[in-house]
Amino acid sequence: MRIAARAQKIEPFYVMEVAKAASALAREAVRGAAPMIFLNIGEPDFTAPPLVQEAAERAVRAGRSQYTDATGLPALRERISAWYAQRHGLDIAPGRIVVTAGASAALQLACLALIEAGDEILMPDPSYPCNRHFVSASEGTARLIPCGPEQRFQLSAEQVRAAWGPKTRGVLLASPSNPTGTSIDPAELRRIHEVVKARDGITLVDEIYLGLSYDERYGHSALAIDEHIISINSFSKYFSMTGWRLGWLVLPEVLVPVVERLAQNLYICPNTLAQHAALACFEPDSLSEYERRRAEFRARRDFFIPALKELGLTVPVLPDGAFYAWADCTEACRRLDVKDSWELSFALMQQAHVAVTPGRDFGSADTARYIRFSTASALPQLQTAVERLHKLLR
Repeated sequence: MRIAARAQKIEPFYVMEVAKAASALAREAVRGAAPMIFLNIGEPDFTAPPLVQEAAERAVRAGRSQYTDATGLPALRERISAWYAQRHGLDIAPGRIVVTAGASAALQLACLALIEAGDEILMPDPSYPCNRHFVSASEGTARLIPCGPEQRFQLSAEQVRAAWGPKTRGVLLASPSNPTGTSIDPAELRRIHEVVKARDGITLVDEIYLGLSYDERYGHSALAIDEHIISINSFSKYFSMTGWRLGWLVLPEVLVPVVERLAQNLYICPNTLAQHAALACFEPDSLSEYERRRAEFRARRDFFIPALKELGLTVPVLPDGAFYAWADCTEACRRLDVKDSWELSFALMQQAHVAVTPGRDFGSADTARYIRFSTASALPQLQTAVERLHKLLR
């Protein structure tokens, strides 16, 4: 069967390939063997809080499962708007918010609406692999620009200016970022947008981890800069609703009907029950619980990253958000006599029963020397993982 060229350009999602290998190894473990600790997938161990679950149950009982508007429930768009006002002091009109089938659908809609065949989108290297594949699936080209620890693994305005060419359409950034957990300095983000806007380009910012920000300096939405910035967000991370598949876009007003047409044709509407449940995310008790969880994620970071350093797995930039540790594994590879983070991942999986993610998914600029740990697991799990790694590496 002939496979379309666009599909053949999409690389495997190695995070998931490693996850499958770890799960298979866990299933095959002999009785009495240590259970696998999964520090490879970026999924909170918290699930939707009680009020959200109760709202979903009420929606099921009431039969609220029919199609909604393609842009989402008006009440949910209003709740999201109010959350921006409360959390960030921003006046975002509900009409600029489009609820989507997860942040993945949000990115797909934005790329399909704005990217022509042959357009080039500038992105940092390292960055989340699926983001560049959304560009590719829209027949554009993701151009990854190496970004090291000295710049927080994020693009600079000078890099954007220097890389801009006749085919460049804009930038796709993430703040905080997966895999590094680092954010772009607000002043630098403003400068990047000024470069892009002066060239009539587009600035897309993935803000799905913004709610899990731990540093006041960085915990601000890019929407504060300019209404022409496009923000992608999600109910998965801060709101602990990963499998509910619900996200949103904040768009310039002129783009809303364009994205609405695309959504109508691609998937009709986001999951109705998930939308009714998500209304309860913004109740005071739910928000209080989310803030408690944010403090817990920060405590996990503050334990885990110093512990990694003692094992020779240095995290060169302290994550200011999300729940990842992007660790230089050069010394660990030397100790175990493996060549890179890919081989190290399998060594840790097989010998310590700790599943992690190698750097190869996230780019090509020096990513072979980095490994990504997810700190979304409970503190006792992280402590046990450190004990196992200590036995193996020390």
